Amino acid sequence: MTGAVKKAELHCHIEGAASAALVKAQARKYNADVSGFISGDSYIWSDFTEFLAAYDGAASLFRDEKDYALLARSYLEGIAAENAIYAEIFVSPDHAIAGGLSPSAYFDGLAEGIAEAKASTGIECRMIIVGVRHLGAEKVEAAAQLASTRPHPLITGFGMAGEERFGKVADFARAFDIARDAGLGLTIHAGELAGPESVRDALDLVRPARIGHGVRAIEDEALVRRIAADNVVLEVCPGSNLALNLYPDMSRHPFDRLLRAGVKVTLSSDDPPHFGSSIGREYRMAAETWGYTAAQLTSITRTSIEAAFVDEPTRAILLGQLD
Repeated sequence: MTGAVKKAELHCHIEGAASAALVKAQARKYNADVSGFISGDSYIWSDFTEFLAAYDGAASLFRDEKDYALLARSYLEGIAAENAIYAEIFVSPDHAIAGGLSPSAYFDGLAEGIAEAKASTGIECRMIIVGVRHLGAEKVEAAAQLASTRPHPLITGFGMAGEERFGKVADFARAFDIARDAGLGLTIHAGELAGPESVRDALDLVRPARIGHGVRAIEDEALVRRIAADNVVLEVCPGSNLALNLYPDMSRHPFDRLLRAGVKVTLSSDDPPHFGSSIGREYRMAAETWGYTAAQLTSITRTSIEAAFVDEPTRAILLGQLD
């Protein structure tokens, strides 16, 4: 049933979307050893710190425009095969620079892959520049400054990812002010590894349209009511939350409770091959756990499209595909 449902994904880190098979092919290209974080066709890590190391190890093997075009095209064609019609990808200039690539070449490579996937499947995609929290406020502000220059037409938003337990939201508020003044859509990772206070700080200090994850808000009833009243959208990634042991199983995950409380929730896969997931699996798990109908799943997709950082004519076309 879920296969026929049109889907949209708002929360996916593009380097984290590289399959183990693709990374092994890149390792052969660059004569690199990936045995420390890949075994067979799977990534190997035991906690969030090791996950970040595996993520960075995989990202380091994408080093030129063609590499990133291949990565974007592979990811988008893969989710289009699961009936996704729209995606937003988190892009990190810091990872590009660490790999010796200029931000402009990085964006151009990704855009090439996005164009190729659109030509082959019709899927739409936009990019959200993210600062990496654990690299510090100066690096995050630099990412915001870059985003504010609108360095590529497909860049429509700004966010912050990385280790949520590093620093305080207040340390990064200026970066979001820069991005807001530039008219970019705002999203911030909060309420994943840190608790509801992280979400509250994000709402108070960043005033984002969306929050990445945000699931720990369920621990504070007043905060859930505030999120619902303010129409803040949560980019929920259940498979990621389960893989990182936030919840023991899908039945304990707060997605359905948030939805029933009036919160605007969406489904995404975060870093899909690292967590053994995909956008199709996220929708399927939700349907199997809570008995959602095709119409209810399509309503979740509608929430994603309505919350997307995309121009209004494109939004109208995408919404038209759901009718």
